[in-house]
Amino acid sequence: MSADVELDHVWIRFGPFVAVRDATLRIENGEFFSFLGPSGCGKTTILRTISGFLEPSQGTVRIGGQDMRGIGANRRPTALIFQNLALFPLMTVAENIAYGLRVRGVPRAEQRRKVDELLGLTALRDQGTKRIAELSGGQKQRVAIARALAVEPKVLLLDEPLSALDLKLRQHMRNELRAIQQRVGITFIYITHDQGEALTMSDRIAVMNAGMIEQVGDGQTVFDEPTTAFVASFVGENNPFQGKVVAAHDGRVTVDTPVGRLGGRNPRGLKLGDDAILFVRPDALRLGPGAGGDTLSAVVLNVAFEGTMSHVFLKGPTRKDIIITVGRGESQRLPEQGETASIHYGAAAGLALPAGRLASD
Repeated sequence: MSADVELDHVWIRFGPFVAVRDATLRIENGEFFSFLGPSGCGKTTILRTISGFLEPSQGTVRIGGQDMRGIGANRRPTALIFQNLALFPLMTVAENIAYGLRVRGVPRAEQRRKVDELLGLTALRDQGTKRIAELSGGQKQRVAIARALAVEPKVLLLDEPLSALDLKLRQHMRNELRAIQQRVGITFIYITHDQGEALTMSDRIAVMNAGMIEQVGDGQTVFDEPTTAFVASFVGENNPFQGKVVAAHDGRVTVDTPVGRLGGRNPRGLKLGDDAILFVRPDALRLGPGAGGDTLSAVVLNVAFEGTMSHVFLKGPTRKDIIITVGRGESQRLPEQGETASIHYGAAAGLALPAGRLASD
């Protein structure tokens, strides 16, 4: 059985420092939900508040409709997987998984049945008698998941559990973790600063910045339709061009930037004279002059080959470079360092948002 989780105007303060500001959202029953943001943005603080290790300074946390105020971590219907996993090295895999059941006084026969079930669920069926030191990184992750699931929580909380793994294993474990969540059907709340993890696994994502939830949505919406400058610059690579709106009509704007007047979509209703940032993804930019007006020129700083693609870095109007991504199979000629290159983008690729703090600021 699973449960929904609600944050109702939650504030978390440590003295004068505000770690979380007015967080309000509902995580649906059985959802894989991720909090995504840079270090120090408040996402782990929210996780610790849901789990009961912290009490909100203001506001309410509800799990399954029940107010959690005054209910300690050991009495909440949650289980928490820490970043360092916190496995017991002197116990076997099976003993680690059974630990929570043993503490709760579950009969031995039921412990064995549950452990066998979870060993199968997490692809550890032949590993039950091994010590933790004998396992690979991915196997240790699965033991931690099995141990947490053994106590049948309604909500499983995961605090960056894949951060210590190498890239290929991390990518593999993303798929395994999502598959396990879909099989058990309980609510997963996942904390990460890795966009790939959040976009790959999550039903929905909350992007956080400086203690505030900036946007909540599914991965495609957050990536394609960011609502703030921070989200646009944090989720995936993006090229920002700052300026003022000089025209606005029929859902589009023209922004006067240091590299010329550039057009884009206007989902936030920017008006004439507003400060704005026009964003264009690197894979939407094309080398060479365009047929329309969304063309600019810049000096090539470097061309970096990366297997299936190349990244062309050009001198931007600020300290941030302009980046173009060119696929290996594309027919575009790659310019050389020092060359002045023309670049353009299609009418729908530009996105104008109100001026605000960028993720790199």
